[in-house]
Amino acid sequence: MKGAGARSFLPYAAAIVVTLLWSSSFVLIKWGLTDIPPIYFATLRYALAFLVLLTASALTRRGGAQRPPGSRSRTSLLVVAGFCGYTIAQGFQFVGLYYLPAVTTSFLLNFNPFFVLILGTAILSERASALQVGGLGVAIVGAWAYFGGISSAGGQLLGIVIVLVAGLGWAVYVVVVRMLQREGALDSLRLTTVTMGVGVVGMLAMTVLSGEYAPLTADGVTIIVWLATVNTAFAFFAWNWTLKAIPAYELTVLQDLMLVEIAIFAFAFLGETITPLMAAGIVLVLAGVAIVQLRGRIKQRAM
Repeated sequence: MKGAGARSFLPYAAAIVVTLLWSSSFVLIKWGLTDIPPIYFATLRYALAFLVLLTASALTRRGGAQRPPGSRSRTSLLVVAGFCGYTIAQGFQFVGLYYLPAVTTSFLLNFNPFFVLILGTAILSERASALQVGGLGVAIVGAWAYFGGISSAGGQLLGIVIVLVAGLGWAVYVVVVRMLQREGALDSLRLTTVTMGVGVVGMLAMTVLSGEYAPLTADGVTIIVWLATVNTAFAFFAWNWTLKAIPAYELTVLQDLMLVEIAIFAFAFLGETITPLMAAGIVLVLAGVAIVQLRGRIKQRAM
């Protein structure tokens, strides 16, 4: 039984590590955006990460070990996941961070659980319990308190809309990947590689259309390499792996921990302060996430 308990805890621990990596990305991206145009920056990051994953996939592939990608419907889902999860969600997030502070972008992305809850209920039949909905409500109240403790976005409506679209794209990605993981036709590495490859094609098209390029500095190259290998290739593989064991709604609410993590990173590395109202919001978000995860653990024990 101990071994089973450890295995059930591992996906949650992996998800928390991923949130820490992704939270640090906000700081690294803000640093990189001082010299690198946003879409060009995103394209370089994900193109390099795709090459890393493609190499790993080729080295670990075993002939006949799994069913081929196969049907048109599965191929369509892979394309939708790649376009929404990378071209839209990640590409637009870079643009949003160009227009908005990291804390504002983080707050707006806390609406993701609403999108995932709606899509997950409609498509995956993964209905949240009343307690989980209550936990989400507590987390959202905390997000509003946190947002109330920082300066206004200053009417930067374009950036707000862009980030909300990025959040919707991520919600679609999470739900579609959860569908593909439940089907089990592709392992997590191949799934991540294929969807990221689709997303990179879309990013390349956006880069060409924007026509925005810039020479890279040594610092810029270092940031891109770290983001691509650790915060992207490894982190997205780990995130997709956790979707085998954790319902999409629970995993996305767990992602709200990034609100807390980004506040700490922003304070330490970007010089942003944490007011008492922001601190109260952080506590509420942590409480809401704990309620959702506690409910998930109770259901798991009951089974």
